[in-house]
Formats: sequence, structure tokens, C-alpha cells
Amino acid sequence: MAKLAAAGLACLVTMPLAAADPAPRRVVSMNVCTDQLAMLVAGEGQLHSVSFLAADPGMSVLASQADAYTPNHGRAEEVFLMQPDLVLAGMYTAQPAVTMLRRLGFRVEQFAPESSFEGIRENIVRMGRLLGRERRAADLVAELDAGLAALKEREGPPLTVAVYSSNSYTSGPGSLSHAVIEAAGLTNIADRLGIKGVQRLPLEELVLQQPDLVVMGEQDYGLPALAQQNFNHPAFSAVATPDRMVRIPDRYWICGAPFTLEAVRMLSEAARKWTQHEAGLRR
Repeated sequence: MAKLAAAGLACLVTMPLAAADPAPRRVVSMNVCTDQLAMLVAGEGQLHSVSFLAADPGMSVLASQADAYTPNHGRAEEVFLMQPDLVLAGMYTAQPAVTMLRRLGFRVEQFAPESSFEGIRENIVRMGRLLGRERRAADLVAELDAGLAALKEREGPPLTVAVYSSNSYTSGPGSLSHAVIEAAGLTNIADRLGIKGVQRLPLEELVLQQPDLVVMGEQDYGLPALAQQNFNHPAFSAVATPDRMVRIPDRYWICGAPFTLEAVRMLSEAARKWTQHEAGLRR
């Protein structure tokens, strides 16, 4: 019996190791966030198609690079005709297409939206593993960590911040916006109010909290819109004065990636200017 066991062990040792799965050669992304991660990580010629939103400068930091890829609208039939060996998708978008593509035998990998810098790191590493580009992914994570470390050294006084969007929505813990505020060394009033994720913040509460800074996006409907009536109220104007207001383009924190550092930098710089402004008034 011992001889048989030894012989079996010898066979296992001498058996050739299974080859690692080859890197995909034709990748299609159907989500603006996986679009940008794939564009950052993929090797030359590896990424074939990205969603049409990748070319929207309001949503995509890499909009100028999207023209290099075939656009798609997240429909199963168009992705089927591209015959990819890997499809990338978001966790909550294009679900009928994702289901259909899987039924047709395509490999579909879904990514959850990032709500923290740890989540950003995990998605970058995962993208590198899926595309066989682990070294490139490691470089991007190192770039992210170096940027965060440099910004932490510049932290100033712990000012309070309120994110305020159309329809009076704000962002608390569990959102990427909150992670950006924390990385800038600031205090999110939504956290103080017990708000989790994205919820509505009544204008009255915003006025009572008197945040040092009010963060808004750059979305503009071009015409009067009910969703943005909250910005026209005199009470809002009294809180969000020009010296307190911070405009951060939505594209920097719709998706998480190394470029999310730019949102942290903008917020840190706004806090520095506000502190200098307040110091000047006290002189």
C-alpha cells in the first residue's frame, strides 16, 4: 500500500502544471466604469469596444481616448456580433443583455461600483487579473497609493463639507463621494447626520448645519429644471456663497480609478483657500 501511495505521489509531482488561462484577445466593455478601467489596464489591441458613454466628457475622464474603440450601446445582439472572448459589465446595468450573453456562452464579468479607495484598488487588481495585465494593474495601484499619501501630508484644518446635488441629494458613508471627502481630511456633515449612501438632505437641514464648504457637480440641464430648483432658493445662496462653493466635475467620482485623486486634490485645494480666506478675515 505504501509503495502504491509513493508511486501515486511521484506521478502527481511529475505531471505538468496546467497552463494558466490565456489572456483574452478581444474584450468588450458595456459600462462606463469598466470602460475606463479596461482602457487604463488593457494591452494594445486587446480592448475592442467600449460603451458609447465612454466618449461623454461629462461622465468619462478618458473621453478623448474613446474614439480608438468601437462604441456599443449595451445590447446583446451587437456584442454577439463582435464575438468577444470576454465581456465586462457593471453590476446593475444592462442586466437583460448580460443574462442573454451568458446564455449564449459568452464569458461576462461584472464589476460592483466603487464606494471606497479599497474598492478602487480591488477592481483595478481584478481587471489586471482578468486581462492578464497584473503588472500594469499593480503600477496603477501604486500610483493611486502614492497620490493619496502625498495628499495626506497636505491635510489642513478639519473643515466640514456638504455634497449637494439636484433634487437635494447628498452622499454619506458608503459612497465614493464620502471616501473622497475623508481622503481630503475633511468631515462630511452627512456622516454627522447619520445619512448612509445617497439620500435627500432637506434645505432646512443644510442651512442649520452651516458647512464650511458646499460641493456641487457641473451638471447643467441648460433650461430651467424642477430638479435644480433647490439651487435657486435664497437660503441655499446664503449657505453656498461663492467662497464656500466647490465645483467638482462628476466624471471624477462617478467611477473609481486613479483619476479619482483629482477630486481629492480639488477638494483639498478648496479647503486650503477657504482656510486662508478665514484667516484673512480675522486679521
